[in-house]
Amino acid sequence: MDKTTFLSTGRRVIGREADALRLLSDALDDGFADAVETILTAPGRVIVSGMGKSGHVARKIAATFASTGTPAQFVHPAEASHGDLGMIARGDVVLVLSNSGETPELADLIAYTRRFGIALIGVASRADSTLMRQCDVQLVLPPAEEACETGVVPTTSTTMTLALGDALAIALMQHRRFTPENFREFHPGGKLGARLTKVRDLMHADMPLVAGDTAMGEALIEMSRKGFGVIGVTDADGALAGIITDGDLRRHMAGLLDHVASDVMTVGPRTIAPDALAETAVAEMNGARITSLFVVEPEGSPNAVGLLHLHDCLRAGVG
Repeated sequence: MDKTTFLSTGRRVIGREADALRLLSDALDDGFADAVETILTAPGRVIVSGMGKSGHVARKIAATFASTGTPAQFVHPAEASHGDLGMIARGDVVLVLSNSGETPELADLIAYTRRFGIALIGVASRADSTLMRQCDVQLVLPPAEEACETGVVPTTSTTMTLALGDALAIALMQHRRFTPENFREFHPGGKLGARLTKVRDLMHADMPLVAGDTAMGEALIEMSRKGFGVIGVTDADGALAGIITDGDLRRHMAGLLDHVASDVMTVGPRTIAPDALAETAVAEMNGARITSLFVVEPEGSPNAVGLLHLHDCLRAGVG
């Protein structure tokens, strides 16, 4: 096997597709803005459809729309002709993908949108194709060679279509001011969900706290009972004044039981807000080489509402 040839082919394919994406970027015109406005002003969903490789791309575009704040659904054009046209309603926008613009399986879907006045956005490489002549908004792909030497395998064209769908999704997302918090609502599982988990989702409300005048014997019992390796110390008003850690205990080992909690505590402990990302809390704990953070609300307040432990974050996949 000639590894040099394999590498050369791989680089040529990626180079052609990269060149095509640059052409696509330069070719974007008012049609792109019209497509975004059409979707934004529609009271319904975006129905994305395509046949073959375009259908696979359409599924991904619909999924990206749906996960970034634009309700969307994929409808297979062949199934549409056998009842799934009922999934499309007035107020929806139909986004149809077809490199040639002449895919016969799309005919019934296109006719349905024209019959019922449903907005139709077309993506194709030929502006004079059947699809593009019928649609309300045209998104024309620039002329670019497919990545294979025969020029028949959908490669460059599908890459451009996929990128165009991403561009639409992000333009819509930014206009809707879609935040990471919104994103987490649609991505509660996996690494993305973990990264967007908030401190309040993982903190313990039943935290170890004692008053400043509590004898250290009692404080040790409470510290052991809660099992976090740390205990908070409150002042006369109930505000968090300090914390006692294993390190504080070692530093006051001589005559420890003769002291009260306020004698042993470290004043001004690090804290975090409940709405902070757990990922931020992990970075804070790693940076300070600690394993717990008291949670205060509102930010800057001395009133503790919970305790976050590093192990809770790691179990949730954060970090």
